[in-house]
Amino acid sequence: MTGVQTPYRKPGKFSQMKNDPLLTKGKFEELKNKLEKLRNSRPKQAEEVARLAELGDFSENVAYQYAKGRLRGINQSILNLEKQLQEAEIINPEKQTNSVQIGHRVTVVFDSKQKTYEILGSSETDPQKGVISYNSPIGGALVGRKVGDVVTVKLANKEVEYKIIKIQ
Repeated sequence: MTGVQTPYRKPGKFSQMKNDPLLTKGKFEELKNKLEKLRNSRPKQAEEVARLAELGDFSENVAYQYAKGRLRGINQSILNLEKQLQEAEIINPEKQTNSVQIGHRVTVVFDSKQKTYEILGSSETDPQKGVISYNSPIGGALVGRKVGDVVTVKLANKEVEYKIIKIQ
């Protein structure tokens, strides 16, 4: 019998992306709280793994395998959050509103519609609530522009012109 070969899969488009370090103070605090909860849950999970390990044969012990996987997940999440918090840069929007900067709210008109966007880092985007990244096509086009400027953004199937009417 020939050996079974595991299929090779190329890493996904976003698997090697670096975390965006820009965070609002609120998001930074939220991540700190999440990290603290994970750190507090870790000892209990480690005790559960140790308890289940005493039951014997690891290959047949599904509960042990599941608990061990959860512990690995907690450990990885702790490492990821520690790194993200260590590299974080807090967004302090400039008081000046002459030109669009990260942290500003920008009101634009396009296709006879008015919309307000808040431009933040990639980890806080929520397009449904009008929060977009400075890396997004629209956010990137708006940063550095002034009231009255018109920017053209190429979207999936069309180009849209956005006129900046207010920066706050």
